[in-house]
Amino acid sequence: MTQYDPNNIFNKIIAGEIPSHKVYEDDDTFAFMDVMPESDGHCLVIPKTGSRNLLDAAPMTLGGLIVVTQKIAVAVKKAFNADGIIIRQFNEEPAGQTVFHLHFHIIPRYEGVPLKRHTGEMADHELLATHAEKIRNAL
Repeated sequence: MTQYDPNNIFNKIIAGEIPSHKVYEDDDTFAFMDVMPESDGHCLVIPKTGSRNLLDAAPMTLGGLIVVTQKIAVAVKKAFNADGIIIRQFNEEPAGQTVFHLHFHIIPRYEGVPLKRHTGEMADHELLATHAEKIRNAL
């Protein structure tokens, strides 16, 4: 497995070098809107401690991260009146990982509504800001 690169985009988001639409933050975890959402309310939960993915993460990192992932997922389901929630996590490029910093996707799902494609086109930032506020209000 390739080593963790601390110069990844998610570390830059945590450091405030790249803007994001923050949903939640504590000492160990950061949650923000995915800029290429597959559904309204699609957000990401990441640890502040560097891990390439689930395979190299410290158990203590994983414990707190999954608790926050659950908390955010409950808020997303409530905020967007979703029928269900997908929690996705990818490990290495062949499995679909594109940013090599451990992260969980939280994606609201609705009966009979297909997901959008996770393309290279960014969503409207005003819309993402509104979605982040809805989730924060549901926390």
